[in-house]
Amino acid sequence: MIETDSKGDVRHVTLARPERRNALTPEGLDDLARTVETATEPVVYLSGAGSAFCAGADLEVVEDLEDGRAFAERGQRTASAIEAAESVVVAGIDGPARGGGLEMALACDLRIATPEATFGEPGVSLGLFGAWGGTVRLPRLIGSADAMDLSLSGRVVDAEEALRMGLVSRIVEDPEAVAREVADNDHRALALTKERLRDDSSTAEQEAAEAVAFAELIERRR
Repeated sequence: MIETDSKGDVRHVTLARPERRNALTPEGLDDLARTVETATEPVVYLSGAGSAFCAGADLEVVEDLEDGRAFAERGQRTASAIEAAESVVVAGIDGPARGGGLEMALACDLRIATPEATFGEPGVSLGLFGAWGGTVRLPRLIGSADAMDLSLSGRVVDAEEALRMGLVSRIVEDPEAVAREVADNDHRALALTKERLRDDSSTAEQEAAEAVAFAELIERRR
């Protein structure tokens, strides 16, 4: 269900299961993690085929789960692989991003929406919740109040409200253009900047690492 293609400095990764709104299976999660981890391009562009970004976990799989913890951990590993990738990962969100689909987007470095994008964590309506890192990343990104609202109501928000919340960075007609814009920058600087912004160590440790990384970039300019 994962299609991939290199276009210059951008690795295109497409969730390609449009008949199921790109819902993720265990195998799809593994393929997505592997594809992102092995990308050598400075930017990965993650999008969905058809009219949706991703509907989340395939509910047919969920209904037959024998080990819910293992399935949750599988999704968490995939989201962590996206977050930890050396490449900058840009999510191009057109149409619905629901549940696990939203959680995959949360792990990306940039979330770029089209005007048709919508977002929701509908787990509570199904007797579930977002267990692929959603209860961790969502409040970190948009704050506790909005994260509680989305997660406890199960409501859907449009692109404009997602922008207000800080859930997405921009609303554009062509999110792929943003991926190309990012890829036009110095590739080592991109990787080091992402690494620094993702660092959650102490302030002193972050500042020390920041100075070392900056020195590396200065040396490369000589």
